[in-house]
Amino acid sequence: MANEIVVELKDVKKIYPMGDERIVALDGISLKFVRGKIYCLLGVSGSGKSTLLNLIAGLEKPTHGEIIFKGKHHIQKMSEKKLAIFRQRYVGFVFQSYNLMPTLTALENTTLPLIFRRVPKKVRSKKAMQMLKAVGLANRWRHKPSEMSGGQQQRVSIARAFVNQPEIVFCDEPTGNLDTKTTVEMMNLICGIANQHNQTLILVTHNLELARYCDEVIHIRDGKIEKIEDVSADKVEIQFGGIL
Repeated sequence: MANEIVVELKDVKKIYPMGDERIVALDGISLKFVRGKIYCLLGVSGSGKSTLLNLIAGLEKPTHGEIIFKGKHHIQKMSEKKLAIFRQRYVGFVFQSYNLMPTLTALENTTLPLIFRRVPKKVRSKKAMQMLKAVGLANRWRHKPSEMSGGQQQRVSIARAFVNQPEIVFCDEPTGNLDTKTTVEMMNLICGIANQHNQTLILVTHNLELARYCDEVIHIRDGKIEKIEDVSADKVEIQFGGIL
């Protein structure tokens, strides 16, 4: 559906009590995220961008306001059990530190979201291998994280994030530990897969170079939206050869 709103925020605030003080991390954020678009939450450390991502993903609760998924699911009202199910069904994550299980192989790490959804072993192994092939690691499926480079570990993380075909994928500084060449490769992978499947991608970063891959840049400063830029006309052309 064209211009389908996947997530909408209405006057969202997040306040942390610190002794006798109140730290306002987010102050009245209202936003809409549309299916198939790539968004960048851009701001310096402490601006509130990661807090905003955590609220949308249901990892934290807002102090005030509404976060609505697909027009009917009010994330801020969900119980922990319902939030866990929500994330299993609809959400994927790519982290700066990869967050792979050190004792598991690339294939086993990639299958984790499918295990939580109780997908049969044969089916989940097939899906995971397809994703590892798409990210260029079909020949490394037996390797554990300690046997892979940082770029290869992030490829596994990307495969894991997308294996469940989530409707929305969150990337929190996904290339922060990578060199420039590997950063370009990872951004092409992440954005290429999202484009191919018309998924919504929300990228959190302080790096202006990563913003060039996005359709819309949301500048956040001191917990407020400073400005929103439509940069789709100037975005980097995605180079992605994966087949899924």
